[in-house]
Amino acid sequence: MRWPWTGSEDEKKSRLTSWTGAVSTTNWSSTFTDAQTLIPAVVFAATTVGALRIYKSYFRRIPSVNHIKPGYFRRRSLFGRVTTVGDADNFRLFHTPGGRLAGWGFLPWKKVPTTREGLLRKTIHIRLAGIDAPELAHFGREAQPFSKEAHEWLIQYIQDRRVRAYIYRRDQYDRVVAQVYVRRWLWRKDIGLEMLKMGFATVYEAKSGSEFGEFEQRYRDAEQKARESKVGMWSKSTILGRLRGGSAKAPESPREYKQRHTAADKLKKII
Repeated sequence: MRWPWTGSEDEKKSRLTSWTGAVSTTNWSSTFTDAQTLIPAVVFAATTVGALRIYKSYFRRIPSVNHIKPGYFRRRSLFGRVTTVGDADNFRLFHTPGGRLAGWGFLPWKKVPTTREGLLRKTIHIRLAGIDAPELAHFGREAQPFSKEAHEWLIQYIQDRRVRAYIYRRDQYDRVVAQVYVRRWLWRKDIGLEMLKMGFATVYEAKSGSEFGEFEQRYRDAEQKARESKVGMWSKSTILGRLRGGSAKAPESPREYKQRHTAADKLKKII
């Protein structure tokens, strides 16, 4: 093929006339609306849009609570690896969307960091929904009986394991309140429910902020059974419980512990 601007002047004029005539006489509207052109273009566009929506919905990694869209709560779940356990009712989750099927764990660019620096601002703080565990020592307050045992149990149960969190809401401490499940052999275990069975937690009793979904009665039944079986924190009365006139069957609950310290703090401010 020779371009219109090459050759002699006469050849240039001839080819230019021929080329511009062909362009002007081409029916461009029919070319772009022709089925052979239009259908592949529509399919390609639809496939691209669909792939982007799937990626954003299921394979986009969420690094922190600030990246969770409001519409996700009560509709979506997060799958990831537990990196650290805080108190006995909360932990840090590194989101790994798609899990092993998406290459997490074996692709070089899809590895969960193992250092504190590598995890900084890349995890989601999860608060187990529907339960309250004994409090560790914080802010000058003494540790609650069985807080160490509950904390160690949770570490052994979920540390470095993959879990699925069904998210409910964001709380006042920028944690995501969620019902969380972990695979233990062939069974999927509700972590909050297992803690209640072990006697390492009570059903959450705060007036506001409680989240149960459809599992409240199951949780209450599990706590009652643990009380009757005298396991975990229900196994014996505490010194504090006896001083407060309690019995072996009624140790101080995490909620009562918080209320006692809140009242003491208010009294200090008045004095």
